[in-house]
Amino acid sequence: MRKKKLLFIYNPKAGKAQIRNHLLDIIDVLSKGGYEVTVMPTQAAGEAVHMVKDRESGYEMVVCSGGDGTLDEVVTGMMQCGEKVPIGYIPAGSTNDFANSLRIPKSMKSAAQTVINGRRFLCDAGAFNDDNFVYIAAFGLFTDVSYETKQEIKNVLGHMAYLLEGMKRIPAIKTFHFKVSHDGEEIEDDFVFGMVTNSVSVGGFKRITGKNVSLDDGVFEVTLVKMPRNPIELNGVMAALLNRDIDTEYMYCFKSSEIRFESETEVAWTLDGEYGGSHREARVRNCEKAIEIIVPEDLK
Repeated sequence: MRKKKLLFIYNPKAGKAQIRNHLLDIIDVLSKGGYEVTVMPTQAAGEAVHMVKDRESGYEMVVCSGGDGTLDEVVTGMMQCGEKVPIGYIPAGSTNDFANSLRIPKSMKSAAQTVINGRRFLCDAGAFNDDNFVYIAAFGLFTDVSYETKQEIKNVLGHMAYLLEGMKRIPAIKTFHFKVSHDGEEIEDDFVFGMVTNSVSVGGFKRITGKNVSLDDGVFEVTLVKMPRNPIELNGVMAALLNRDIDTEYMYCFKSSEIRFESETEVAWTLDGEYGGSHREARVRNCEKAIEIIVPEDLK
């Protein structure tokens, strides 16, 4: 009986590099599931994009293991090649927000079994100018933490590393003046933070993106936080975000399938926790049900 071909891409440095202890178990599960497995470890940032985009034909599934950044690269490669081959995800990063949203097991072996026994789920993805992202595009306070925090610190502290690193930036909060256009409306204000999301959690915190979040509804959840006038207001902003107690005095929150951000100066963005470049204009568009991910059978 002919075995189906599967490309397995993994980041050996993700998380606490624990995948090295589970690699044989993962390959064993995938092989017993009826696949001929080709294994490719990444050696540098961005490499997974080309592994997927330039792969040989005939692979019936692509599976990746690493953090959300690794998944981002695999999804980007898939969208750039114009195919919709099913993607399996075995989380091995520090926070794994998107895996949590999809209820993929934290155990690597269990996640591999989900790849074999789960179901296909058509999921939204994001287009950001000429780039792509899986679950978050963000700017402002804390957003540079994820790609500036050293991997060794992430490995030890997990998402708490982002908070500890981010606290250093509070004395020097920077504002960003944007004109934001969506669905025939315009908002113009000074912001300290903004995120366009398709996820139940961000940075390990649940509910921060909103209520009734659906990953396949064709719209993003958008949160734009205004500049606080004093430390008390800053505390109020942080509490409102963490408790999802929306106060329009502090922030704008809405859902949209397409958002345009315009600024007179270049603003640095992060896409799925990785540096997404600096832009004066950013067009963020929801690509409805653009990717096919293997999820647990009981995912609602």
